[in-house]
Amino acid sequence: MTLPPDSLGQAMRDASILVAAVLEGHALTDQFAQMLRERPAWTDSQRGAVRDLAWGALRDYGRGEELLRALLHKPAPAPVHALLLVALHRLESRPDHAYAIVDQAVQAVTSFAPGLAGLTNAVLRNRQREAPRLDARLAADPVACHRHPQWWIERLQRSFPQDWEAVLAAGNSRPPMGLRVNSRRTTLTEVEALLAAQDLACRRLDHDALVLETPVPVARLPGFAEGRVSVQDAGAQWAAGWLDLADGQRVLDACAAPGGKSAHILECADVDLLSLELDRGRIARIHENLSRLGLAAQVVQGDARAPADWWDGRPFDRILADVPCSASGVVRRHPDIKWLRRPADIAGFVRQQAGIVDALWHTLAPGGKMLYVTCSVFDEENQDQISRFCRGHEDAELIPIDGQSYRQFLPGDDHDGFFYALLRKRV
Repeated sequence: MTLPPDSLGQAMRDASILVAAVLEGHALTDQFAQMLRERPAWTDSQRGAVRDLAWGALRDYGRGEELLRALLHKPAPAPVHALLLVALHRLESRPDHAYAIVDQAVQAVTSFAPGLAGLTNAVLRNRQREAPRLDARLAADPVACHRHPQWWIERLQRSFPQDWEAVLAAGNSRPPMGLRVNSRRTTLTEVEALLAAQDLACRRLDHDALVLETPVPVARLPGFAEGRVSVQDAGAQWAAGWLDLADGQRVLDACAAPGGKSAHILECADVDLLSLELDRGRIARIHENLSRLGLAAQVVQGDARAPADWWDGRPFDRILADVPCSASGVVRRHPDIKWLRRPADIAGFVRQQAGIVDALWHTLAPGGKMLYVTCSVFDEENQDQISRFCRGHEDAELIPIDGQSYRQFLPGDDHDGFFYALLRKRV
């Protein structure tokens, strides 16, 4: 059976392929990029439908798995299991379309496993018929209720006893779309007018980041192709301002890909910028972003933990240490992270972060400043890491940010979760 290419059934089938790949341990964004390359004829609508279904099913994975434990007498084959997760997510998000969803899910399974079409129909129908019993079961299970792993929930409960439920809820939501204006090519007022002319409502935040009321494909953004505006989460846009930039400074952006913060630095001041990136495959993204915006930096492939391999010995006045982390503050953008991460992974990130900041500190000029950044909400990667660093470096001084020792942003309506700490090297 061949599914119509623009049907819900085909979108569910493609989304289930992505979900199955994640359950095998693969990264969602990598799998989706590969699928896009394999389907060059996809329309924006097809692309968006598959993305919404796959991302949504993985945000709801804890809930979907508990439902399948209740509804299946024995495990279904992996491809069917993944399609059921997608269909269950769709049923919960669009209950008024239940008949069409079940029908399209059955057709999707028929296209590759016709012998299991009846099972698919029975599982989805029983989800509807037994809703009260199943909903009570979901409400009693923390992983199903909060749609995060148990260890993750417990970490947040310890760190944010007043806010942990809000953080989890934000992790299950659709992310906001933040915009950064390139002040070298336009103004905030002009961009706001361009957006208004396209009926794209937005709000301006305190640090001049813009947040669209409704996200749209990048191709619909007026001024994007001309380098007037970039897509960047509003929480990430604090970095350039807190670096305390000035013309003529020598600046390092460590772990720079895909280049958003490097570009923002260059938009703010005429500095000598070195953008460092370990992953050779991601360096092209830095060049692409800088080129679109009309900006230039020295882009180098190298390990921030090994300055001897790339540093010329001239100290930096400013260092942006946007270090690798658990990405626990951006899981609504990367829902596979919730289910692929393990508690032991956090310790690995902590060691990697410590290696980076310890090594980079030697390249910072006396009186210079280093801004430590993660997109994490876990203490070990954030304030605990900074406390460790300061204990081991007598020449390090923690500089308050807006009157606070550090800034921990929790994910919310305007931005994702980020941590910032500003360090100065004593003269």
